[in-house]
Amino acid sequence: MNKIKVALLLCLLASGMILVACGGGSTAEPTPVPTAATAQEQVAEEPAEAPAQAADTCSETVEIEWWHISTAEAEQAYWQSKADEFIAENPCVKINITVLENEAFKSRLTTVMQSGQPPDLFQSWGGGVLWAYADAGLLKDISPALRGDWQDSVAAKAALDLYSKDGAYYGVPWQWGAVGMYYNKDLFEQAGLDPENPPKTWSEFLDAVQTLKDAGITPITVGVGDKWPAHFWWVYLAIRNGGEDAFLKAFTREGSFTDAPFVKAGEDLLELINMEPFPEGALGFSYGDSASAFGNGEAAMELMGQWHQSVQRSNSESGEGVANLGWFPFPMVEGGAGNPSDVLGGGDGIAVGKDAPEEAVAFLRFLTLPENQIQALNDVGFGPPTMVGTESAITDPIQRAIVEARNNAAYFQLYYDQFLPPAVGGAVNDAVEQLFAGVITPAQLAQQIEDSAAMELGN
Repeated sequence: MNKIKVALLLCLLASGMILVACGGGSTAEPTPVPTAATAQEQVAEEPAEAPAQAADTCSETVEIEWWHISTAEAEQAYWQSKADEFIAENPCVKINITVLENEAFKSRLTTVMQSGQPPDLFQSWGGGVLWAYADAGLLKDISPALRGDWQDSVAAKAALDLYSKDGAYYGVPWQWGAVGMYYNKDLFEQAGLDPENPPKTWSEFLDAVQTLKDAGITPITVGVGDKWPAHFWWVYLAIRNGGEDAFLKAFTREGSFTDAPFVKAGEDLLELINMEPFPEGALGFSYGDSASAFGNGEAAMELMGQWHQSVQRSNSESGEGVANLGWFPFPMVEGGAGNPSDVLGGGDGIAVGKDAPEEAVAFLRFLTLPENQIQALNDVGFGPPTMVGTESAITDPIQRAIVEARNNAAYFQLYYDQFLPPAVGGAVNDAVEQLFAGVITPAQLAQQIEDSAAMELGN
């Protein structure tokens, strides 16, 4: 994708109108950034004195409510250590951390948003869901604090713009990558597949699935019960069949989600489903169940995002699935309009609630310091990071492959269930789950999504 096209897409994105284009990595020298001790002083548009603090006592304690979804023990410990470090240098601040599993987080966040009382800081993927909260006046515009060194130090500009609407910024990304296929090289070898040459086309992929089944190996695991992991399959097939053009036409209402590429995506997925490649009971699997099955070596492949290695490890008892791990891009579909380099992906970020104190924004800036992102990468496996000067710290071969896919994407599409308005994203997840369950056809799947899109995006 040429630079002019990227710029135009990002301009449209900033207006809340269109999807994000790919953002390449930067090799620029890192912008000087503050330490925990000085971050708080740089969150205002004009420099301001830090709140007065007594040496041992505080006349008033500022409390920050922070919700995140990093449930693994090592991940929780990392975030807690950062909170403790910030508090040590800002003793009049108290940070209350609430850790929620993904689906529980989404449900509880919806409830507090409806009450008009969002947390000060909370997990976000940006896109349409965040924009809806912004339109409802539930978020804090952090543009004055972001402007300047902080904004300049974000290498993943396309990711940052997912947290922006109508020129205002409501959060920042802290990791940004690509969804792809994790695979167990040992199980590939046991089935007679070449672990160093994974499938590149959909036909090759289906052949590999059959080879694994013939060898008595479960080919794929997926958390259908949580819906969003299953939606990755249909969305990637839509990207491979229709490319950027099909999605843009459906989203801008020049076309429809019932157009041929979206129906074909369902047909391709149904062909895979009919091969019965998933573990028994996968329809009820949570995301954690699926990660556990893969981590224990009970399935050969899992389609998931860049954060997944740490989740696989934390959910594994035997470790057999992560001992000899590989990763490859989603296969191209023969005859599809999509570019083989096109990527479905996104990243985790932190958004800011409407009543968040200035100290919460300072803490958010502290969390995104390059040295903290590098520590998170090395200690926990969080990545790929988003700040200038951090890419060189990535040594894990799988994370490097993910970064290469992310940076070289001709077209980068945020997860449909986050980019699209909440109702449409929900319709995608529901319809894909129903296809996995065998209760609707590919055409009906496409129609359900189109019916929701017509209501939310216009006819």
